[in-house]
Amino acid sequence: MNEYLSMWKNFLNFKDRTTVKGYWMAILINAIALFVLGFLGAIVDFFMIIYLIYVVALIIPGIALQIRRMHDINKSGFWILLPFIPIVGTIIFIVYLCKGSVDEGNQYGTTQV
Repeated sequence: MNEYLSMWKNFLNFKDRTTVKGYWMAILINAIALFVLGFLGAIVDFFMIIYLIYVVALIIPGIALQIRRMHDINKSGFWILLPFIPIVGTIIFIVYLCKGSVDEGNQYGTTQV
């Protein structure tokens, strides 16, 4: 849960780093929240509005989280554009998201959540 809260606290932080665990835990909690809101939205229209607001609110924190994850493996934040290359780009990007932290010679500072 700390990783999820860290994503929201650092929603405008495009400079630091996020660990593999920090990234995937935030993604997992977001997926669960989106599933629950989507399910409730299918039953009650009010929850669909909440769901849409949540999705829009996730855009900037999600981009910041991915950029910090790329920084953790010593890659530029521009690597988040890799999935725009059909099929191969997405596969390579997922591999990068799963890659362990690079501590030696990392120009982006110390590892954070």
